[in-house]
Parts: sequence; structure tokens; C-alpha cells
Amino acid sequence: MKKNAIKPNDMAFGAQLLTCKTNLPTYAAVLKITPEEVASQAADALAFNYWLGCNAIMHRDAQQFTKWKDLMRDGGAVGMATEPGLPVLPTSVPPVDPGIEARHRAFIQTCYNKPGYNDAIGAALDILGVEITPPDLTQVMPLLTLSINGNRVFIGWGWQNYQAYLDQLEMQVDRNDAKGFVLLTYCTTPGFTDPTPFPAVPTKWTYRAIFRLNNAQVGQYSSPVSIMVGV
Repeated sequence: MKKNAIKPNDMAFGAQLLTCKTNLPTYAAVLKITPEEVASQAADALAFNYWLGCNAIMHRDAQQFTKWKDLMRDGGAVGMATEPGLPVLPTSVPPVDPGIEARHRAFIQTCYNKPGYNDAIGAALDILGVEITPPDLTQVMPLLTLSINGNRVFIGWGWQNYQAYLDQLEMQVDRNDAKGFVLLTYCTTPGFTDPTPFPAVPTKWTYRAIFRLNNAQVGQYSSPVSIMVGV
């Protein structure tokens, strides 16, 4: 079972970080969270909300500057409009490295793994996630598409919304050479170009694939797909 406690909306995520920062000192001892971990989470909370505030101000002022720029270019009655001044940004905070969400996600998992953790603490820290039931991986099956890209075959594929539960795609090919299906490659990124040059005579190449998890095949082989090459 997985828990996903990260708020997808930026404003909600910023509030989530601040709630955790505010309440974490109260529960740090129970969870055996180190002072360094407390300080790191607090720094991330302040930094993200700083940039969230800067972004909101710049977005608002960008509209004002655009209107003033258009007025300066095209003319027209100024009326009650006044030349916009430079934006006043929030008070700066110490910088942190990029990747705040990834660090907070790892921190949440650390809390879940602590013996002292319970749902009441999770609610107080705003890290109480929703239980997610993993899919039945015995039924997952890749879907392949083939196309010619120059003098190579491009194999299209995707995770089909199972990326969180899978590691790789194992690609196999039958080049109509009496060898049957043989390993072509392992993929971790959707889409793959077969580097093998086309034969001198027209030949049918057939591809199939299967997903992998923890160095083992899972699910079902894809339906074989074929394409004529060397024509």
C-alpha cells in the first residue's frame, strides 16, 4: 500500500509545508526526528513559500506593466492610470537546493517508518496520506506502435499510468532470421529507436515487449507488431 500525502496544488503544497514546519518541533522527539531534519524541513517550507509569493507578485505586476507598455506604445487617455513602480518582493529567506517536493516526499516516508508515528501525528503535520491500492500487475500489458524514422524503426510505447509500480520495459525483436524473439533492449523512458540498420532486401521485423519490476518480468507480453523494412 502506498500513501500519497503531497498536495498537487502549489498554494496547498505551500500551506502543507508550513503546517508541518509549525507542528514538527512538537513531535520531533516522539518521531526521533533530528534537529538537522527539522531545520531542513523548515528551510524548505520558507523557501518554497517565498518563491510562491514572489511568483504571485510578479504575475500580478506583469499584467500592470503590460497594460502600461501598451498605453505607452498605442497612446490613449491615461485617466486614473499611473506608471507602475517596481514590485516589492517578500523578505528573502536562506536559499535551498532545488527539489523541495522530492525532499518532502522522502521526509514523509521517513515519518511513516518511525515506530512512534500514528495517524494523529500525521494529521497534525498534514502528511496523512490517502491509501492507494496497487493495480493487479499480472494483467498489465504494453502497447507498441511502429514507424519508420529515416532508416531506423521507432517503437512507441508508454507506461499506461503504471509508472509508479514498474521499473522497466523489456523489448524483444524477431528479425525473421529463424532465431525467433531475442532481447533488443531494456527501456526506462517511453519511445525507443532500434539502432539496427535495415537489411538489403525487404524483411518483416516483429516486436513485442513486457514490463519489468525488481529485475523480473511482470504482466503479459504485448501483442506482436510488425513492419516491413529494407523496402
